[in-house]
Amino acid sequence: MTPMKTAIFLLCILAVGFLYRVNIKENAFNLKTLFFPAKISPEDFLYAGNGIMFVETTDRMDPPHLVLCSIESAARVYPDRPVAFFMKGLTDINSKEDEVKAQMSYPTLLPYDNIYFIPLRMNELFNNTPLMPWYQKVNPKAEIYWKHVISDACRLALIHKYGGLYLDTDIITFRPVPEKNFLASEESQMTGSAVLAFTPHHTIVWQFMEDFVNSYDGTIWGQQGPLLYNRILNKLYCKVPPFKGQEDIMCGTILFLNTERFFPVPGMQWKKFFEVCEKLPTFNNSYALHLFNYANTNDRKVMVPGSNTMVELLYKKHCPITYQAVLEKRPTYLKVD
Repeated sequence: MTPMKTAIFLLCILAVGFLYRVNIKENAFNLKTLFFPAKISPEDFLYAGNGIMFVETTDRMDPPHLVLCSIESAARVYPDRPVAFFMKGLTDINSKEDEVKAQMSYPTLLPYDNIYFIPLRMNELFNNTPLMPWYQKVNPKAEIYWKHVISDACRLALIHKYGGLYLDTDIITFRPVPEKNFLASEESQMTGSAVLAFTPHHTIVWQFMEDFVNSYDGTIWGQQGPLLYNRILNKLYCKVPPFKGQEDIMCGTILFLNTERFFPVPGMQWKKFFEVCEKLPTFNNSYALHLFNYANTNDRKVMVPGSNTMVELLYKKHCPITYQAVLEKRPTYLKVD
């Protein structure tokens, strides 16, 4: 072998050895991340108020298909934003495997890669907020409206911590909301609590949390929800004026959206959703539609495929995967071990 060939051979050996060492290091890194995964945190994908957030404050893991329709509709309208479902009954997610298990449990939502399932841990959520002392001393068993009160508290803490858009799980989304900071009118001069949006650590959200505690009365329906928002608006921002048309208004520095944006069907008329509907209204002035499911507690009406009701037409158009599963009587929740 000539000196030149010997030198080339040695260089080839060195190159192979270098590539082998690099490959070993990469494999070792992959094994480390496989067997010692970092804890997955909401901050990994919720930041700068980019998220759409839903909350389940009970231990229920098999929500009604209306909840899944609500989440699916939001994921379709906001494909480039994370849609986070905070669930009290969800076990901690400490690895990619845990995350996959959570996703696999809801097959109708699985096609959407922007949906995240997050454990709702109230001790962590309320920490460093005015809500923490209240939460530590309140007795849920003595509360008349506990499910609603704790939900009111959670949405405020979530909006304070992460910012973004909060929606109740009986809201079907049509189109994106262009505003980042707003309250939404449920009726003239009265804000609703089913939807709100603010950037992280917004002043008014802190004021809401302070009033939540200072004016707390668990015996009054809406005291910690719509009535709270109106107290703060009227006290610190403006005397909320009536709408003259379909315009939005500024209340001091806070945008107050017209009733048409989320509540085009008034709460007193919620049964319209379950009436036969030949053609779905356009809702051209609306971003989403609140179905007022709390008013349906006693009647327990649900979307029935083939009923040709307004709610069926809404499902078909805005949450088609969930609709198809209900139509074919396929499970919308699977317990994954």
